[in-house]
Amino acid sequence: MPLDRNRCRPLLQNFDFRSLFIEEVGWDTYKAALDIPLKSGSARLESIAHKRGFVAWHCATPAGGKFPDSSARRKIEREVAKAAHEHLIVFTDAGKSRQIWQWVRRDPGQPLRVRELDWAKGQSGEAVLQKLDPLFVSLDDEEALTLLDVTARARGNVSERVTRRFYEEFRRQHGTFLKFITGIPNQGDHEWYASVMLNRLMFVYFVQKKGFLDGDTDYLRNRLSALKKQHKGDKFYSFYRAFLLRLFHEGLGGKKRKNEVENLIGRVPYLNGGIFDVHQLERDYGDAIQIPDKAFEAVFDYFDKYQWHLDERPLSNDNEINPDVLGYIFEKYINQKQMGAYYTKEDITEYIGKSCIIPFLFDSARSKCKVAFVNADGPTIWDLLRENPDRYIYPAVRHGCDLPLPKEIAAGLDTKKPNLIERRKPWNKPAPEEYALPTEIWRETVARRQRYEEVRAKLANGEIRDINDFITFNIDLRQFAQDVIQNCEGPDLLMSLWQVLSTMTILDPTGGSGAFLFAALDILSPLYEGCLDRMAGFLTEWGDTGKKTHPNYHKKFSEVLAHVAVHPNRRYFVLKSTILNNLYAVDIMDEAVEICKLRLFLKLAAQVDPDPDKENYGIEPLPDIDFNIRAGNTLVGYATYEEVKRAVTSAFDFDNAMETIATKAADLQQTFDTFRQLQTQGDGTVPADHKKELQKRLKALEDELNRYLAGEYGVKVSDKIAYNNWLQSHQPFHWFIQFYGIIKEGGFDVIIGNPPYVEYSQIRNNYTTPNLSMVPTGNLYSLVIERCSLLMGPRSMLGVIVPISSVSTPRMVPLMNLFNQAFDLVVISNFAVRPGKLFVGVDMNLSIFIARMNKEVRHRAIWSTNYVRWNEEARCSLFPCLSFVPSKLVLNDAHIRKVGFKIEEQLLEKVASNPRIATIETRVGGEELYYHSGGRYYRKCLKEKLSTEYKLLRIEKGYGPAVITTITSSFYYWLWLVVSDCYHVTKGDIAVIPISKTAKEDKCLKLLSEQLLKSLWKNAEKRVRNRNDGTSQVEINFKVGLSKPIIDEIDTILASHYGFTEEELDFIINYDIKYRMGRGGGEEEA
Repeated sequence: MPLDRNRCRPLLQNFDFRSLFIEEVGWDTYKAALDIPLKSGSARLESIAHKRGFVAWHCATPAGGKFPDSSARRKIEREVAKAAHEHLIVFTDAGKSRQIWQWVRRDPGQPLRVRELDWAKGQSGEAVLQKLDPLFVSLDDEEALTLLDVTARARGNVSERVTRRFYEEFRRQHGTFLKFITGIPNQGDHEWYASVMLNRLMFVYFVQKKGFLDGDTDYLRNRLSALKKQHKGDKFYSFYRAFLLRLFHEGLGGKKRKNEVENLIGRVPYLNGGIFDVHQLERDYGDAIQIPDKAFEAVFDYFDKYQWHLDERPLSNDNEINPDVLGYIFEKYINQKQMGAYYTKEDITEYIGKSCIIPFLFDSARSKCKVAFVNADGPTIWDLLRENPDRYIYPAVRHGCDLPLPKEIAAGLDTKKPNLIERRKPWNKPAPEEYALPTEIWRETVARRQRYEEVRAKLANGEIRDINDFITFNIDLRQFAQDVIQNCEGPDLLMSLWQVLSTMTILDPTGGSGAFLFAALDILSPLYEGCLDRMAGFLTEWGDTGKKTHPNYHKKFSEVLAHVAVHPNRRYFVLKSTILNNLYAVDIMDEAVEICKLRLFLKLAAQVDPDPDKENYGIEPLPDIDFNIRAGNTLVGYATYEEVKRAVTSAFDFDNAMETIATKAADLQQTFDTFRQLQTQGDGTVPADHKKELQKRLKALEDELNRYLAGEYGVKVSDKIAYNNWLQSHQPFHWFIQFYGIIKEGGFDVIIGNPPYVEYSQIRNNYTTPNLSMVPTGNLYSLVIERCSLLMGPRSMLGVIVPISSVSTPRMVPLMNLFNQAFDLVVISNFAVRPGKLFVGVDMNLSIFIARMNKEVRHRAIWSTNYVRWNEEARCSLFPCLSFVPSKLVLNDAHIRKVGFKIEEQLLEKVASNPRIATIETRVGGEELYYHSGGRYYRKCLKEKLSTEYKLLRIEKGYGPAVITTITSSFYYWLWLVVSDCYHVTKGDIAVIPISKTAKEDKCLKLLSEQLLKSLWKNAEKRVRNRNDGTSQVEINFKVGLSKPIIDEIDTILASHYGFTEEELDFIINYDIKYRMGRGGGEEEA
């Protein structure tokens, strides 16, 4: 419901803001005042009103005072932000002739951003009132306003339900539609073309529902009905050939149209983009392809069950569908699990994306404008952190930290007083909501508060002065980047950031349908917007004198803003610029590439509303991104100049072949640069002949390199059948020529993604990668990371999510070495698969790597989290609350330590001097024990072999009690999580257990060993497991949690042998306590 303009306008024009907000906008009375010191004098702000924590302030210029300039307004905003993060300020002059409305509001998933709107006397104020419309709250809305959190959750459920239901029927429709298509005998091509057609139809459905197609929101169905009537009885007619192909190729994909086409399709915009070009399959099979009308009738019936929205609003009903849902569907379902590709949720892509993109942006800008980063006697960008530290600490981390701890909880803080473990017993109880995040117990709440205090102190004391510290201390990178841009005091820093931002190259080497690219788009777009705002601000501040005082910057900023103005709107310009200049992807699946481009096109089209009075309905032709998003095998092909040179040399082809290839590649890049320049000028239209010439020259160079590569694989080019089979199976992708300009300049700036988790043995029959050194690791994800390292520039950032085996198994040592030798900063977060899981439906422990390439420096740093468990309802705070500490690669034991607390390094140092179990193992004689190779929350060691999951451990006589108790202890449970894959208990995991030299003779351990075994058997029960092969097996299940009191006694004795303090013992006994003991008496394990 909009505001009543007739009542609001006089209040705005008369500067009666309190009546405007309280009587018309529906906000609540709020009385407060702020005095903010400025360079000259101070500014006084008085509150106007508030609504649910969003505060409106008035800053009136006193009589004879100076209206705050942009620098003063930014300073005032930063101070106000300390009192209310989300706010608006109305600045007014003394003569009541001018208002500047300054909004600070967080869009969903975005950092806080300042926006300003200028009003002068004599103007209607409509622009201001339009901004106030979304803030209007009627009496009917009051109750609903308290339910925003619930509504947000409900929206998430709607998305999941719609996704599942839409896909289930989509799969059936795809199968049915496939049967109707004739003329394509190859099964793979047949299925591919069905997807191509459905993708095109979905695209058309979105744009028709927005009114872009002849003003008809049911365009396709109405045209089908009309043409059927017109051609009734004509057996040679088909909607597919008579209309659809012409709509695609000559209408949406054709700028110049014959009158016949105009009459057939009506008024339809030229969209370009490449999606409606004649497809490769249409060229290969031509007129043989036929699809009857009834196939489209069925598809339209299916599509019409949903409301198609071409916009960015969240879903609210079960029958709504928007372009984002298509991304969920194809990431989750079309990327088959046998391809090792899994749907990556937005919190993962956002975390990885921002942790790589923003550090690279600032590191690069620092080299261009060092004084903004290092300035002993003057201001730097780091001053923002000291001014308002809380602004850059995530709300989840800050939650409840302003409240004093209850007395019984505070009693456990002092580690020097006796009886620490007893004093901390209340810490294992759930903490109340005002203190705790979802599912937190007091122990977790206290740890989070301590981390908050540590990080806040570092920010307030000015200790954070490197952008990469934001990764290791998990500080809000996006908010800081936004604030730096909007608070630029000098144009040199802004220009430096803009130059990097507008040219940064971001690659997903296994792109799928674009999850990581969309995360990058979401991260970059507000930064683009912020730069444009600040450029406009500088031009306003300088006025005409800027042409003399800042001639270069004035010209550049003016050119950029003039370029923005020729596009449909600023957001369209930002998204188009980002897609063309920043985003790149490769995927082995042609369909994934097409879907990715489809989604990017729809993102752009969503920014424009059709205007029949404008040419082309007011929409700019979509950019051709065929050279950004490409199909091919990331792992097969030449990545660099050196690889091509080595191949040419080894083929004894010395007739200037390498020089010729390099020249052709450079010429190709020059042609591509011209193509790209045409795309960014005017409406972005490029003559079709230009693209065809570019494709022709690229194909010729591809063919030449393919012949060299085939020789390396032992395939004779003269054997056409063998050569063609090799091309189809290996799908070579030559990075050296496909992205020649980027590779020549050093490589991609940022590489992010989710590489496939597929055993190399599973794809060896399809293709091989003999030129990659990671082949012995046995999994494609490590090969992809190796390939990435070859494609990266000297200070590039890498972010990937991979199985936790990457940091904890012997065969992955080459990968760990790569990270340790090629990167100077490696930050690893480790995630459990229970109870919450990052990938729904995927039982896999995972690690996220954020790493900065630097092969030259000697000093290298590895940071890590512990093995993080969480409940699904706490996922919203999972990434904000990650905590990192320094870690290291232990090469001899084949792991990178998974530690997340400083106390863990102390524990590891204390036990390091003890001999390991490996030193007391014996091949003959001795005692036979059996450790359990599975289980999740407890480790076990028995004297009996109960199943094949129990592995033999033969040790010297007399060590039995010490080994049984140590393996079953909470100490070893913790140590096992630090060193292992957190799934299996291997012989190597057992071998590293430290056994105290004095433990063998400890009578207490012997007694506790007997009590432990007795307790385990007392709480055991037999169960029959039915196997898939029809057989059954009797298993013994132990409720180990019921023996926890005895295990605690064991850990107390072990602590005396290892020299642990009471604080360290408390850490061990209560490690993972919420998950180990929060399961109704303990985990049941075979």
